[in-house]
Amino acid sequence: MADQQDVRERQAGPPDQDAPARGRPRGEVREPKPRERAREQERGREADRAGPPEKERKGPRWGVWILAALAIIGAVGGTIYWFSTRNLESTDDAYTDGRAITVAPQVKGIVVALEVSDNQFVRAGDVLIRIDPRDYIAARDQARGQLALAEAQLDNARLALEVKRVTDPATLAQAQAQLAAARANQVRAARDYRRYRSIDPAATSGTNVDQATAANQQASAQVSQAQAQVRQADVVPLDLGQAQAQVKQLDAQVQQAKAQLAQAELNLGYTEVAAPQDGWITKRNVERGNYVEPGGTIFSIVTRDLWVIANFKETQLNRMRPGQHVDIAVDAYPGLHLTGHVDSVQLGTGSKFSAFPPENATGNFVKIVQRVPVKIDLDGGFDQQRPLPLGISVEPTVHLR
Repeated sequence: MADQQDVRERQAGPPDQDAPARGRPRGEVREPKPRERAREQERGREADRAGPPEKERKGPRWGVWILAALAIIGAVGGTIYWFSTRNLESTDDAYTDGRAITVAPQVKGIVVALEVSDNQFVRAGDVLIRIDPRDYIAARDQARGQLALAEAQLDNARLALEVKRVTDPATLAQAQAQLAAARANQVRAARDYRRYRSIDPAATSGTNVDQATAANQQASAQVSQAQAQVRQADVVPLDLGQAQAQVKQLDAQVQQAKAQLAQAELNLGYTEVAAPQDGWITKRNVERGNYVEPGGTIFSIVTRDLWVIANFKETQLNRMRPGQHVDIAVDAYPGLHLTGHVDSVQLGTGSKFSAFPPENATGNFVKIVQRVPVKIDLDGGFDQQRPLPLGISVEPTVHLR
């Protein structure tokens, strides 16, 4: 009976809640029976087990397809990127570099003229500053006087040498002739002496004998004197050697005076400090009226030569070779793109040439990827009249093909 009643209720449909219940006054609501509440709960549990409707279950399937498409696109893009960059190596640890020549005076003095200003372009040989030249002019004139005096003394010594070359042999010959004459007189006096001594004393007087004896002794003395003169005159080679040595000494003094004059003229030329190369004046450290000394830096000249030092990681050097093409982006000028080529790889890491290189053989060791400087020469792409400042950041990309 209960089952038949349930069937009738389902066929009749849900009761009209707005209609008044039979036998009850209008406005009262019939409370559901416990059996009805149980059936409603059972229907709710069956609906939960059945899941959402078919239209609602189609939504998550579209999300899966979108995620799959994105994954495929990412994989294709990653593959394309890998193929396009597998032959490229780049780094942001790179800077421009070039030749910065230090200019310093070579003589001391007061700067009387300053011919250049900051960042001015100069040519090789252009005068940069002028130092007071008066002291150096006086030193040059003094050196000229010393040279003239030395040359005069040298000329005098040379003339004296020529005179000795003539007079010394003549003096020797004269002494030898006097010796021969003295010996002849000695022979004659000895003969007279022997003759007077051999005759009878009654046949001659004592005076004649005494005179002959004196003449013999005098002749012997003259011979001794002539021999001494010959020995004195016989040192002609020594006298000539002494004269020649004097000439050499004075010639050396002349050369010394010439060197002093050349140094004085050189110092006078150093009063004008000229540019050694073409370039731009940088770090000017002098003003008119300053007192400068040799070795003190007054300028730096940055030349036209420019290159890039890129500090690549050691793991990036496997395929890097000199001559490979390089594209360079400049941080300071985003629209400027330079080209270059690898010149060389430094045979040593940056830390190896630092002031305090690491001691990896002591203490605990932690492996750190080292960086190696690579020199990149620029091929062009920038204005030679407006070079890039040294030390600005760039990003080179090396083509390893």
